[in-house]
Amino acid sequence: MPGARDDCFTHCEDLVRRGDKDRFLASLFAPADKRRYIFALYAFNLEIARIRDLVSDALPGEMRLQWWRDALSGEGHGEVGSHPVAAALIETLDRCDLACQPFMDLIEARTFDIYDEPMPTVRHLEAYARATSSMPMRVAAAILGADRCNWTATMIDHGGTAYALTGLLRAVPFHAAGGQIFLPEEVMEKHGATRDDLLSGKSTPELKAVLAEMRDLARDHLGQAGNCVKGICGEAVPAVLPIALVRPYLERMDRPDYEPFGEECVVPQWRRQWILWKAVRAANRTCAKAN
Repeated sequence: MPGARDDCFTHCEDLVRRGDKDRFLASLFAPADKRRYIFALYAFNLEIARIRDLVSDALPGEMRLQWWRDALSGEGHGEVGSHPVAAALIETLDRCDLACQPFMDLIEARTFDIYDEPMPTVRHLEAYARATSSMPMRVAAAILGADRCNWTATMIDHGGTAYALTGLLRAVPFHAAGGQIFLPEEVMEKHGATRDDLLSGKSTPELKAVLAEMRDLARDHLGQAGNCVKGICGEAVPAVLPIALVRPYLERMDRPDYEPFGEECVVPQWRRQWILWKAVRAANRTCAKAN
């Protein structure tokens, strides 16, 4: 019968399988002995990301974020050990010799989520994307022993940003329904799009122009990430694999008949698996030539 610690990691794997299919599929390409720690990382990411959905207002959200700060800093109480994700994550930090600060930065960035204030500028949005998307990739690369490669770090910075921006664009209807605005105010004002139209789900020409500009921003970061492919450390491939899904998502949103408040922008799972498999094959060939 598995011990409690094994149960914690199994819980994390199940959580990621159900709640973050892209990262779950990418993690399957990681070495088996590293996979449980990557699942613990991504499960933590999910736990922090869904806090807004679990609370009625900002105060209990702040309390939950503080609980995680205390847990990671060793100031939490006995209930930390009984929380499966916290227990798995703390062991992951210890076994993989990970620093706490990136996790604290992610928690701090997610504070934005529990309030209804709009994202002010593109620069603020990019910083949010790096803290919430590039950070998990960076830590996953560290778990895989591939965190000292400059090319890998640059790819993660831009690729993680592109992945986050694309995810936020796909989630515009969900966020709008919950009163959240991730589209930068400066871009909204530039195109004459209004907060009321966004929150009421009106697909105006002005809003579509905002979304098109944000897709261009995601593409720009994706292009900068692509410049690093030839120099990336081979061990890092499972950590950066979700970046391969950015282009297919953007292409679906580029279609002339795309309606941001219509059908959800998804890529079928079979196609995502095929895209990830192709990306792994291409990366392996590139690494073989480099060696």
